[in-house]
Order: sequence, then structure tokens, then C-alpha cells
Amino acid sequence: MAELYVVEFKGSRRGYYYNSYHHALHPSERVIVQVDQGEDIGQLARRVVIPIDFREAEKPRSILRPASKEDQRLSDQNRINETLFKREVVGLVRRHGLIMKIVDCEIQHDGHKITFFFTADHRVDFRSLVRDLASRYRTRIELRQIGVRDEARRVDGYGICGQRQCCNTFIGEFAPISTSHAREQELSLNPAKISGNCGRLLCCLRYEVDQYSSTRRRFPKVGSTIETIHGPGTIERIDYFREEAVLTNAEGVRFRAKPDEIVRVQAAPGREAARRAVAEEIVDEGERVDADELKRLDEPENLN
Repeated sequence: MAELYVVEFKGSRRGYYYNSYHHALHPSERVIVQVDQGEDIGQLARRVVIPIDFREAEKPRSILRPASKEDQRLSDQNRINETLFKREVVGLVRRHGLIMKIVDCEIQHDGHKITFFFTADHRVDFRSLVRDLASRYRTRIELRQIGVRDEARRVDGYGICGQRQCCNTFIGEFAPISTSHAREQELSLNPAKISGNCGRLLCCLRYEVDQYSSTRRRFPKVGSTIETIHGPGTIERIDYFREEAVLTNAEGVRFRAKPDEIVRVQAAPGREAARRAVAEEIVDEGERVDADELKRLDEPENLN
């Protein structure tokens, strides 16, 4: 059985390919792969050791050969041409009066296709533009509309955490994210703090939300008065990383308790807890959450 590899292309685009011709391949090596109409160049990301049952329509194509010096020279020239072509197309878009933003240009390795990626707030009739591009570059032209998250992936960059964007490292498909993920983790609802470079909700809001929700279910609600083996107290907050409740007793002394140290719940949270929940909607020294901005982040078209 031929070895299966993940090959990464420009813009963090990835695909599965078989080493059908049993080449001696090395990690991070550039290879020429088979595509719909011709050849393309990519970089080996990793070898897949776990068997995958592909459907017939999704069956991977083949790695044709390791990239030669000539292949790499051609690839470098294509990268230079892509920058030039992008500038030219921006001028053509203005000439045609189209409201669209050209994000990137990608030339197939063998030159049989040029793909222009763009963003727009609505559908764009670019048929006349395609005709001009086809006559200008004498090859197959594809204009592909992408979302703002895909734009951030193609442009690449670093997040507020200081690390390279997740969509450029390990995320394959964008999962739906909503502000409820931030609320579940008791994060500030300031859109500037929970949005990524794409202007949409941070992908990392999904990473720990299951831990928060499962830990929360092990404790009574915040504001509850409970009896523990350390004495009675009122829950102020939950320490999700230590899986402990932070309580205050009648003397104002704080202490902690784990779920198995809770004896019984004396009272459910009242109006004070409700007021505290409302207060959580206020962030950054009295700055109120922009409700319209949060609504925009929660819109379905912004989740993909």
C-alpha cells in the first residue's frame, strides 16, 4: 500500500496525496503532485500513519516526484509573477467598477491555471473581468470568493497570544463559534478582546469551553451558600483550572473547596447573583459592551 502524506500549498491549503511511485521522501520536502488539470507544487507536512477510509470521490491523487532544482526555480518565479498579477488585477477591477477586494493570486505550478481570491459583501458579476484576464494571461482563470477567515488564513499572521494563527498551523476546517463560548468561560465581552485578525470571534474560544462547562456542572451556582468540610461559605467564583470553588464565610475569610468536599447546599443564589451576572456585561472600567458589535459577531455568515 502506498504511503499517505499531507501536502501543504500556498495559503495553508492542505490535501492528502499517495506516494504511488514509492519515492524516497523526506519531511518538509517540496514535491510535485497531481491535480485536476496538470501539476502543482507543495511541501510535505507529515506522513499519515492511521488508515483513512476515503470515499471514491475524495480518493487522494498521487505525488508525482520530488521537486527538482528547475521545479523550485519555476516556483520562485511564479511567486514573483503572482505579486505582479495581483497588482494588475486590482487595476482591472477598478476599471470594471467592481466592488471587490483582491486578496491573493495563485499560479498553478505548470501555469495551466491562475486563481484569484477575493472578498466581497455580496455576489459579484465578474464575467467581463474573467474574459479580460483570460485574454491577457492566455490560460485558465478562476475567481474564487472567500470569507474573511479564509482571507486571514491566506494572508497569514500572528494572534494576540503571540503565536502564529491557528488557521495557519493546525486547524483544517473552521468550526462555528458564538459569544456563548466567551460567556461560558466568563471572558470579557469586549469585541476587541475576543476577535482575531479576521475580525471574527477567536477560534481558540472553542478549545477550553468543554472543560469550563463540565467543571461548572460539578459545583452549585455562583452565589450559593454551601456547607463544606472546611465550614459554611458563599461561592464567589469557580477556579476552573484547579477545579475548586472560592468561598467566603461569615467572617469574610476566603477559602477553597473541591466538589467532593461539599456537604450540602444551603441556599440558591438570589438577586445579588443576578446583579453580579449583569455586572459581568460591563468591561474595562465602565466601558459597556457594544451590543451591535456582538450581534454582528454572532451572525451565522460570520461563523464560517
